[in-house]
Amino acid sequence: MKRVAVVTGAGRGLGRKIAERLARTGHHVIATDIDEGAAHVTAAVVEGTGVKQDVRDPDSHREVATIAAEHGTLAVWVNNAGVLAVGEAWSMGDADIRRQVEVNLLGVIWGCNAAVTAMEEGTIINIASLSAITPTPGLAVYGATKHGVVGYSLSLASELRQAKRPITVSALLPSAIKGDMTAAVAHDASASLLWANGPLLSLDAVADAALELVDRPRLVRTLPGYRAAMIHLLRPFPALGLPLLERFAKLGRKHQH
Repeated sequence: MKRVAVVTGAGRGLGRKIAERLARTGHHVIATDIDEGAAHVTAAVVEGTGVKQDVRDPDSHREVATIAAEHGTLAVWVNNAGVLAVGEAWSMGDADIRRQVEVNLLGVIWGCNAAVTAMEEGTIINIASLSAITPTPGLAVYGATKHGVVGYSLSLASELRQAKRPITVSALLPSAIKGDMTAAVAHDASASLLWANGPLLSLDAVADAALELVDRPRLVRTLPGYRAAMIHLLRPFPALGLPLLERFAKLGRKHQH
């Protein structure tokens, strides 16, 4: 039977790039997006199936899994859909906070649950962020949701191992990516930390890393690797790390403009 891959938030950007790569490797791709038109555009590009989906709805994930089964054997599920709002945590609007938590974290949990229920064996890839493992002033809520994604991914992988289920779980933690999400906050000083290291990662580089996890799963993959090494070195010394972040943010403001 045809191997099937689900990619959420595949209407544009990283999701579409991942869908394209999965299609090239012979998967029938179910491209989902809250923007139905965008989902169908991606589906046309990859000769797959487009589905309108709001990842905040747990039933939507079960419906997507059912659609996937109609096209073959579900082998890959990529929880990519995500949203970003920036600003001081205490002044961020309630709706922005709730939307990030529901899309970025609950959407991943619902997706994983649907995938595990529908898969006999396969791969789950959860798109997180380097903000999951370091303080991110201006992105506190976003970072918290991605921290939750990593924690959930690790625990889910352990549960699957204990249950002897042949399903792997990988969390991909890229640095800031050049795309619609970062472009939308490019002139907001609260997002300056995203530009602290100069040029942002390309969508292609991150999509390539995601595809590598299909054949060579890793519990956690950071991109670029050297950023994670720096973060882990500073983690035992938060008193040193926070002032450094302030300097990085200033540097980022120079790169923003």
